[in-house]
Amino acid sequence: MSLHRVVALLNPPQSPFELACATEVFGTVPQDEPPRYSFRICAEHPGPLQTTAGYAMLVDAGLEALEQADTVVVPGWQPPGTPVPPIITAALRGAHRRGARIVAICTGAFVLAQAGLLDGRRATTHWRDTARLAAAFPEVQMDQDVLFVDHGDVATSAGTGAGIDLCLHLVRADHGAAYAAQIARNMVLPPHREGSQLQYAAQPAPAKADESLAPVLEWATSRLDTRLTLAHLAERAGLSGRTLARRFAEQLGTSPGQWLVGQRIDAARVLLEQTDLPVEAIATRVGLTSAVNLRRRFRTHLGTTPGAYRRTFSQA
Repeated sequence: MSLHRVVALLNPPQSPFELACATEVFGTVPQDEPPRYSFRICAEHPGPLQTTAGYAMLVDAGLEALEQADTVVVPGWQPPGTPVPPIITAALRGAHRRGARIVAICTGAFVLAQAGLLDGRRATTHWRDTARLAAAFPEVQMDQDVLFVDHGDVATSAGTGAGIDLCLHLVRADHGAAYAAQIARNMVLPPHREGSQLQYAAQPAPAKADESLAPVLEWATSRLDTRLTLAHLAERAGLSGRTLARRFAEQLGTSPGQWLVGQRIDAARVLLEQTDLPVEAIATRVGLTSAVNLRRRFRTHLGTTPGAYRRTFSQA
């Protein structure tokens, strides 16, 4: 069996962990199995290359290594959005035209976008950088809800550890689930993670509301276990429903109903993390009425289930 040649394209300062995502998956040979991949690194300028951890690593190959690659991995790019030298984007486009699979881990998506390889396509990157990439490359269809996006010839992953998810997915596509599971087991990792990266994203700071809305927001937040409608909120605020909806849109960028759902999901996340209450009880406490409704809302907003979320983040 001929080896599938994987080449990681590095750039200073290189994140060691994002590189290790690809190294561990493609450079690991399961016990009693023949090797399926060869793995090497390259850079525009071979030699010592600085890392984000403060030490240097030695890169022994230049961009000519991409000419022989079956898969090219760009394991992050720091700082995100930094202009990519034309010689690098040209090398990536050349490898892609030749039939190589081009893979970005985390902020490596910015490099693929600059090379034009993501135009008109879905892509993802670290949740912290999705808005920046979308603003810089409006022709790219950003998807911040997923761990990775694979088009076959081009693939992108969400932040950091999601690079492992993508690389294991590519191994499954190349050599089947059993072989990928052996690699994951060797790494003491699940072969497949549930959910999307949204469950890991830091909850944003609450939007600022002026004094006219602040009292009704505080009142509603303290009564999430009750039935709250637009009419209830409007009566409490002393406004018409239409005026209240307009102020929500102006100050919070959302509707009263969407704001309430967000508050209830955030409250459920806290209870799942900090208590051992049953899911049904949590649903009642945050005003989502039933475990079925809570699971549906979780799946829609976070791409996972309350049970999976609790197993990942529980502090109880």
